[in-house]
Amino acid sequence: MSQLQAEYEASLLTVHYRLTFAPFSAILNTVNKQPMFFTIFRHSDAIDSMQVSPILGVVLVEYSNGLSYEYTNVSRRAIVNLMCNPNMSLGFWVNDNCKEHKRVKYQALAY
Repeated sequence: MSQLQAEYEASLLTVHYRLTFAPFSAILNTVNKQPMFFTIFRHSDAIDSMQVSPILGVVLVEYSNGLSYEYTNVSRRAIVNLMCNPNMSLGFWVNDNCKEHKRVKYQALAY
């Protein structure tokens, strides 16, 4: 194994450790103390991109048809569950945790 490959794998372990074991206060951006959004990288036919904030309970979704929505008051437990389970379907998750919950509010985003 080359040194570059070893450094890369060590950095992945560090990121995994920080995301898995860090308290939520450690997720705050250290520059301006604003909660960070995490981009969920998965293939989905319905969703082009998704960003989540487990601190705020906010999910930003850009659908394949070009429409973008911000969902607020999303279950923080569901967001963390999505972040920890890489095989979970994004479309199913959005339908189950954002669109079908009465407490979740949404608004269309204009770019």
